[in-house]
Amino acid sequence: MKAIAINGSPRKGGNTEQMLNIVLDTIKLAGIETKLIQVGGTNIHGCRGCWACTKLKNGKCVFDDDILNSLLDEVFSADAIILGTPSYFSDMTPELKAFIDRAGVVAGSIGNPFRHKVGAAVIAQRRGGGPAIQATIHHMFLMREMIIPGSLYWNFGIGKDKGDIQSDEEAKQNMINLGENIVWLLEKINK
Repeated sequence: MKAIAINGSPRKGGNTEQMLNIVLDTIKLAGIETKLIQVGGTNIHGCRGCWACTKLKNGKCVFDDDILNSLLDEVFSADAIILGTPSYFSDMTPELKAFIDRAGVVAGSIGNPFRHKVGAAVIAQRRGGGPAIQATIHHMFLMREMIIPGSLYWNFGIGKDKGDIQSDEEAKQNMINLGENIVWLLEKINK
């Protein structure tokens, strides 16, 4: 089994990445392979709505001028996908939105490799935006027939400066619990 986390934050080592690593470290303790993939701060662009992927059905986006195609095989083969983003003006980063839109459409064009995978959202915010961002991420998960685990509370952490999340004890405990629930689901699904 394998769990991957997609970091939509352009701030490497920031609060989003720190929360994602807490989740991944918890999953890794159960002997499940994990990987963090950096999407924030890359050159990924949004879906152009050309629908060429639905005609080609090759599991790739026809536009091969950014990182998306290099990630798709690994993302499609993962058993759990955790999408993380900071709240920028009460929404996710454009890089994560581009990833969601394009990966979601390509997946739909090849029979939906996301079906019955586990999907979770993790959001770092200073004041707000978390619920709207989580809803958007969950829309993709639900439209691709993924299973969304719950946790102790919303999967949000509060912080502005790099490392602020380390003072949010509730968020850290929630990330551990989220990781434990992902493990539990993966074990049930893969029996």
